[in-house]
Amino acid sequence: MSNFLGSHAINMDAKGRLAIPARVREELAHACSGRIVLTANADEERCLLMYPEPQWEALRPQIEALPNMNKAARRLQRLLLGHATPLELDSAGRILVPPTLRSYARLEKKLMLIGQGKKLELWSEERWFAWLDESSDEDEMPPEMEALSL
Repeated sequence: MSNFLGSHAINMDAKGRLAIPARVREELAHACSGRIVLTANADEERCLLMYPEPQWEALRPQIEALPNMNKAARRLQRLLLGHATPLELDSAGRILVPPTLRSYARLEKKLMLIGQGKKLELWSEERWFAWLDESSDEDEMPPEMEALSL
């Protein structure tokens, strides 16, 4: 079971390569031998989702099984499946982010890699900090969060 936690400031070079931080790289080596799937986030936030390959392969049939006559389900399938890109960390622990995904998430040089337990999110640093500064007062809190004691 993957355990991706924490946030990491990283840089991407002009060719779209980025080095995965050592701690995350070790977890990826353990979880999937460095084989990942990078895809678009279907939520309103324009970031990328990074799944260890086994985690993605467990999720993929659920996405494919959604009713494609439903507009929201079809959008989710198009974003997640249509952008899904299998990648493997090179010997230096780097990946090459495809131009379509860089464009979708508006990625430039400065990035944030955010642990989400079973997956990671890759954000533009500027967009990440803007998201942190946004007020979430209008979001409804689900009952599960109301019962959570931090």
